[in-house]
Amino acid sequence: MQDEPKKRTVVTLVALILVAVVVAFWLEQLKKKDGPEPNPNGSELSADAPKWRLSPLGPEPDWSQLDVYQQTITREMFLEDLTRYFTVSDAWMQYIDVQDDHALILKQSRVAGDYYRLDFAPASEEKPIQRDWRSGAELRAFVDQSNEKPLAGLHIAIDAGHIGGEWAQMEERWFKIGDGMPVTEGDMTLRVANLIRPRLVALGAQVSLVRESTQPLTSDRPETLMDVAKQTNPMLTGGFRTTKAAESLFYRTSEIRARAKMVNEKIRPDVVLCLHFNAVAWGDPALPTLVDENHLHILLNGAYTDEEIGYDDQRFEMLRKILQRTIHEEAALGAAMADVFAAQTGLPPYPYEPNSTRARQVANHPYLYARNLLANRIYNCPVIFFEPYVMNSHEVYERVQAGDYQGMPVVAGKPRKSIYREYADAVVDGLLEYYRKP
Repeated sequence: MQDEPKKRTVVTLVALILVAVVVAFWLEQLKKKDGPEPNPNGSELSADAPKWRLSPLGPEPDWSQLDVYQQTITREMFLEDLTRYFTVSDAWMQYIDVQDDHALILKQSRVAGDYYRLDFAPASEEKPIQRDWRSGAELRAFVDQSNEKPLAGLHIAIDAGHIGGEWAQMEERWFKIGDGMPVTEGDMTLRVANLIRPRLVALGAQVSLVRESTQPLTSDRPETLMDVAKQTNPMLTGGFRTTKAAESLFYRTSEIRARAKMVNEKIRPDVVLCLHFNAVAWGDPALPTLVDENHLHILLNGAYTDEEIGYDDQRFEMLRKILQRTIHEEAALGAAMADVFAAQTGLPPYPYEPNSTRARQVANHPYLYARNLLANRIYNCPVIFFEPYVMNSHEVYERVQAGDYQGMPVVAGKPRKSIYREYADAVVDGLLEYYRKP
């Protein structure tokens, strides 16, 4: 008789377990039935998850802006540019479905089935492309190349890279050796821009400097971006890491987006020249490592990584670049400028790693590569992004310490122009080489 209560207890426990299993199964089925739709990659989103997958501080794309490009490109040209210049693998197929006479582009990575339809043009029946900028061929058709103003009609924006001044150390584009002059990229690029502008104006060009001082264009500051930094990087722990993330958003993202707003809405140039100096890792900026290497390369927009093409704003911006045909103008202008720059400076090409997943060589030119950078992506015109000289090379460091000067004194072992005038001369002569072509 003493075993009877034990039997009833066991039976009750078994029954409760069975009920729990049934309830759990029913809840799981209900969740599958009424839960959110999976995204294209198969993972499910919570009910409060944002529909857009955007880059830091990126706007929600307005896909209707691409309507003006309907039937302006053939299927063959679209696929050629997409696969040769703008992507690095077949990952784009997750987001772009190319049919015989149209393409379906996923507008929101997290919402299945919401596509933008782009209609292709039949061969030899492409409609004219609507854009604010003019190609070299279009400009040459209206300019008398024999006059003293061979760049007449050309509108150039010069974007002196980085900010410099009091912001140089925050930007991590600053180093100093002992009592030497600090090497600050933002100040150096602005000096080159100010040398280039009057020369181009004298040749007939309209020239706009995107920035004219060492103050940022953006109204944001790191302290106003702390909450965004936390949202963008939810795994951040500690005030120091959050502060560094907010600083990066300020000078690397918000500042470039402010410049893009000025370029696209106010300046509206035919081309943007982004001036930079290159560098390799230098370690402690107060005790930097100097190296022997020194090189040059020029970047055009393209080579969107598998991750980047998954962002809705970057995918939209890539499509706009393809449809405006910027890569063809950039490649032609960039090749002319790279040839002149290399000939005048003697700099060897920067060697990207073979089969790089972040860059693609353009037109088999040793100095010309496509990469997806924020500035060359969101400026709505051709962009030539210069990366000459290694700031922390022994030679370049000596030349920076020598400052700007006229003539050809011996610097770093041989007679040389100032590094700033050599840079400016190469840019001006490269532009003349391209725009004077028949």
